[in-house]
Amino acid sequence: MSPRLLITRPLPDRVVAAARAAGFDVALREVTSPLTRAELADSLRAHDAVLPTLGDAYDAALFAAVPQPRARILANFGVGYNHIDVAAARAAGLVVTNTPGAVTDATADIALTLMLMSARRAAEGERLVRAGRWEGWHPTQMLGMHLTGKTLGIVGMGRIGRAIARRAQAGFGMRVLYVNRSDVPDPGVPAERVADLATLMGAVDVVAVAVPGGAATRHLIDAAALGAMQPHAHLVNISRGDVIDEAALIAALEAGRIGGAGLDVYEHEPHVPERLRAFDNVVLLPHLGTAALEVREAMGMMAVDNLRAFFAGEPPPNTV
Repeated sequence: MSPRLLITRPLPDRVVAAARAAGFDVALREVTSPLTRAELADSLRAHDAVLPTLGDAYDAALFAAVPQPRARILANFGVGYNHIDVAAARAAGLVVTNTPGAVTDATADIALTLMLMSARRAAEGERLVRAGRWEGWHPTQMLGMHLTGKTLGIVGMGRIGRAIARRAQAGFGMRVLYVNRSDVPDPGVPAERVADLATLMGAVDVVAVAVPGGAATRHLIDAAALGAMQPHAHLVNISRGDVIDEAALIAALEAGRIGGAGLDVYEHEPHVPERLRAFDNVVLLPHLGTAALEVREAMGMMAVDNLRAFFAGEPPPNTV
């Protein structure tokens, strides 16, 4: 009998076709919202495999409620998997995989997009034009920060952090500093590791946050870290929303303690606080990090490859 696979959100047609061609009996959930608690429990009881994604909360309480799941693998669609309690999943007998390589360049591209939009006041300028309030060019209109030759600080020098560094240095001649929990023998570009987060935050013109999500990094960028930034500096986040203490960020912006921010992720997605939405010097994108068809197809095909290997009795390429 074919393994029964639940795909929890609509995915590109090519991915669904590949899962069926690989021999899976596919149940495709047609709604875009995360699984409810009842659906989460049913996914473990009624399927041999689940292809979940961001927001599908496979936490310890769920595995306690379903102590003998039928499901044997969670093939996560995405590199981030902080919505899955991996230890609890393993204890229940499940393998967890993710899709790391497919997202690197697209997410780094969005980081550079946010850096430019925030530093050069692009979103604010577009709103001005759309509102019919632009009165024409003049020499002191909407002066922003020139990125070329500035110093970039990267928090988290993994695949995405290194891809951001390459773009910033090759495209804008930026000096790159970084903090990372472990040594990076070859960051790929000339880059200087600094001792701690506070030192980094105080030494750069732009901070790009690229750490994994999870308990270890929740509110890593807190009031103290924001307080160390220079008043002109900009903060960019393409990691996970709760890596930044949103209340502390709002307070720093209201007090004028930093120059601006560019965000693609939020602490309580899809909720974005009204106070955050009110700032002209904050760029807000709707989690576009990997939002390109070829990237989402690559992510899905990687998830299918993980599933195919598992049910063939082979180690999945991307076990976490």
